[in-house]
Amino acid sequence: MIDIHKKIVLDENGEPSEVIIPWKEYQEIEELLGLDLDEEEIEVLREARRDREKGKKNAYTDFDEV
Repeated sequence: MIDIHKKIVLDENGEPSEVIIPWKEYQEIEELLGLDLDEEEIEVLREARRDREKGKKNAYTDFDEV
């Protein structure tokens, strides 16, 4: 679990309007959510998902072989 150190910015009515987080934590969140991937990497993941859903076990390397 990621600890997020944040500062909450309030508007003139005292309502939360923005959150400021440290850059490193933002990058960790981006990576965790996969927002740092390019289209080619995303397509590889989509293909792996399709293989898994179709039960194509030969599309994967056995864990013991890694």
